[in-house]
Amino acid sequence: MTLNRITTVFALGIGLILSGPQQVRAATVTWEDALGQLDESVLTNLDLSALPSLTDLDPAQLQAVCRELQKRFQGEYVLELAPLRDVASAALPLLDQHAETQPYAAWLRTRLDYLAVADALKIAIPPPNLELPPPANPTPTAERRAWEKRLQMEDLPLSASVYVAQLKPIFVAEGVPPELVWLAEVESGFDTLARSPLGAMGLFQLMPDTATSLGLKLSPWDQRRQPEKNGRAAAKFLKSLYDEFHDWRLTLAAYNAGEGTVYRLLMKYGAHTYDEIATHLPAETQMYVPKVEATIQRREGLTLENLKLPKPDR
Repeated sequence: MTLNRITTVFALGIGLILSGPQQVRAATVTWEDALGQLDESVLTNLDLSALPSLTDLDPAQLQAVCRELQKRFQGEYVLELAPLRDVASAALPLLDQHAETQPYAAWLRTRLDYLAVADALKIAIPPPNLELPPPANPTPTAERRAWEKRLQMEDLPLSASVYVAQLKPIFVAEGVPPELVWLAEVESGFDTLARSPLGAMGLFQLMPDTATSLGLKLSPWDQRRQPEKNGRAAAKFLKSLYDEFHDWRLTLAAYNAGEGTVYRLLMKYGAHTYDEIATHLPAETQMYVPKVEATIQRREGLTLENLKLPKPDR
């Protein structure tokens, strides 16, 4: 594939791959059309070797790529995230080049691990036949082991020491185990400017509606960018979810996928634990919960089962 054709494909949000005489008709192909046609074969067959040299991608195009990546994270199958790894890695330095897209780079940077672990799991659990339905999701135990192995090589984020010390007392004051401040490493890499394509923002990636329901203001200045306010709101949210589910894995799943999603799955399968519904959660959530577990284990030496609610002040 030539550089010009790679440029065209990537500039359309990696939505089309040209083959043979097929041509892109710019006048009739919209961004939504192009992104809607993105499939595994596009991601697998795209020649990424020339992407780092591309300089003509504007911020809107790069944001469209991020939206498609997040859409894929919300899919059903963890192993189908594996082909996204090279595309996301190639997009990251391009996002870092523009002030408008640097918050998306911070969001994506913390999720490259999802793709690496999915790749490792895909090698360990190869699909039996490409003509068969997608392979079943890895078990929660397999994912926990994969994350424990992956995070052995993760360095401490540069800003973690400052924010962890600052946020732990806030979590304790809100009745949440202080070790859960490491959620920020998974959500944002402790980058206050991190922003998801869907609009989540800040250290703990709070969505606008969630933030306002927890008392944060979005204008004239978005308080989600303030570490203490973002952290306090996140702690309140975690406490409310824990009061509902009485289990930290279910709480984390609800934090990521929404409490309605978790509750419906518990009801549908007559389940009481995370492991009973894990393989039915969105792919990102299946990766998110064990990553948080492994992060707390690495940074604090504690399992989720060992977390204790702070004793209220007398």
